[in-house]
Amino acid sequence: MTKNEYLEFCKSLPGATVDRPFNEDFDSYVARHTLNRKWFALVMELDGKDVVNLKCEPLNADFLRSIYKGVIPAYHMNKTHWNTVYLDSDVPDEEIINMTYESYRLTEKPKRKKPDKREV
Repeated sequence: MTKNEYLEFCKSLPGATVDRPFNEDFDSYVARHTLNRKWFALVMELDGKDVVNLKCEPLNADFLRSIYKGVIPAYHMNKTHWNTVYLDSDVPDEEIINMTYESYRLTEKPKRKKPDKREV
């Protein structure tokens, strides 16, 4: 998957936007939720290759690192909850899509519970 294909996919998610938040850095992009402005993907260049940082459940993060060479602990982010994924690696595009959906879900604004009738 190319960087441009990946960015187009991120833009297609409901309520998502892609921007370049860093002054004088024209190679990095952030995919975020429009409402809460939380990032779910950071696309950048690392060692001359396109990568994306994605949020992940800690056990799943370790599992993905153990089966793919193209998944490493996150560059410049919390290594427990984020992975860096090389876009052009042994990670199948379908897996990158699934990992992005998971990151998107984990960074969404939590849904408010309806109050229990007994609490009102």
